[in-house]
Amino acid sequence: MELYAHETENHLEAPAIRASIHVGASAISMLILDCGDLAKPTPLEFLEQPLPLGRDIFSKGLVSRTTTERAVEILAGYLITLRELGAGINEVSRIVVTNILSEASNKEAVSNRLSVATGLSIGILDDGEMTRLVYLKTLRRLHEIDSMKKRVTLVAHVGPGNTRALLFAKGHIDEYESYRLGTHRAAELIEASFTEGEAQLRLIRDNAAGPISRLQFDLREHQVEELVLIGYEIQLLAPYLLKSENATRCTVKALRTLCQEAARLPEDQRASTYQLDYHTAEALLPALQINLSIAEAFGVKYVHIPTSDYERGLLHDLPFSSELTREFEAEVIRSASHLAEKYETHSHHGEQVAFLCKRLFEETQQLHKLSDQDNLLLHVAAIVHEVGGFVSPHAHHKHSQYIILNSEIFGLSFRERTLVALIARYHRMSPPKPTHTLYESLPHSERIRVSKLASLLRVADALERTHSNRVRDLTITIERTKLILQLKDVSDATAERLALEGKADLFRDIFGLEVIIAE
Repeated sequence: MELYAHETENHLEAPAIRASIHVGASAISMLILDCGDLAKPTPLEFLEQPLPLGRDIFSKGLVSRTTTERAVEILAGYLITLRELGAGINEVSRIVVTNILSEASNKEAVSNRLSVATGLSIGILDDGEMTRLVYLKTLRRLHEIDSMKKRVTLVAHVGPGNTRALLFAKGHIDEYESYRLGTHRAAELIEASFTEGEAQLRLIRDNAAGPISRLQFDLREHQVEELVLIGYEIQLLAPYLLKSENATRCTVKALRTLCQEAARLPEDQRASTYQLDYHTAEALLPALQINLSIAEAFGVKYVHIPTSDYERGLLHDLPFSSELTREFEAEVIRSASHLAEKYETHSHHGEQVAFLCKRLFEETQQLHKLSDQDNLLLHVAAIVHEVGGFVSPHAHHKHSQYIILNSEIFGLSFRERTLVALIARYHRMSPPKPTHTLYESLPHSERIRVSKLASLLRVADALERTHSNRVRDLTITIERTKLILQLKDVSDATAERLALEGKADLFRDIFGLEVIIAE
């Protein structure tokens, strides 16, 4: 988005403004930044208004009309604030809704209502981007706390509907998983139980036991040395847990004490005691107990809790979180490699196919006109395309699709994993067909993406037919109806030519070019 300064009535130049808006589980917030210095944007104003979105979704399965219209009213007020600063909707760089909206039966109607009322494009904050935001927060913690770069560190983000766990070893992500365990999901359980005090804590603990046991099992090969707790509610409570402004951690005992003290208070008193709005206070006990249960499960004595404001940090990162960085791409690829290793694939084959995919992608950019994000999805698909062989060598491409769809790959949303699963599925045998249900369910633009990327994967896989990594490099020439491949230092390409006869068909159908290996 192009940033520009407006002129006020007295012709004084106003600051270049960029605003981010988050429609969260219990509030709508907006951060306005002065971006006169793009390298160091300065906060101008932060606004936050309560909204019972999470309560609606987890109690009724939909967002009520009253809540939807209240959201419209809040957003209209935010746009007035922007106009008072000499800005407007053009300066709203992102507006997103919490990913729990995807669980509401009327999610599309709500998104449409907000979009029509504000004139803004509303997006649901998907799991992949939420993970990227947590990753950005964690990078800052790694830089602040030197020991986290050297020790095995678990970062737990307890959100309104799900808990994300990122395990860092030597400063890099080693494991990533997401679990159906969240503050507002648990709050609704309490509401329906009519329990009070300590009984509420037991109910939350029992409800969290299953997902946390699964988390322990998933990380069974690691000894967690540091635990970082991230989340809207737990970071609001940091001042009550940390002994001083400069403190970076608190004892698990202090977390347990605060949890018990909060449980003894009547619900309305919790809000005033901890200076929270009513809707946030509803999720207070679940946030404390779930985080405490995670700390107890891994036997740590101390936990790190960022003292920064969770919501302000999220809004600050929103304009940048969809952008790929080399560091982030490396973590996505590392996660894909872990998945391939888990299902005992031939790692050298996957890496070589990924290398050839990268070369083909770069050399045919003028043909496919795809993005860096597509290049990353192709790279991931190349690494994991044979995981289905773990189930059976027969129809392993279909098994690969199933495994990828039902596995976590750090940094990829379910939609992105769906694309990767389909690209991997079409690395052999039949190209995409309208009779293939998952492929047909995609929008037309994404079916084209899958077909383009799968066509490149099929060619790369054919060039690695011998599983010997012998195609070290290649050059590509396009001549009218042909794509000519010159394989470096390969004297006899008979095996590769035979493989291309069965795999270059999709490339020909998509781009109208026969793939030929030069003599």
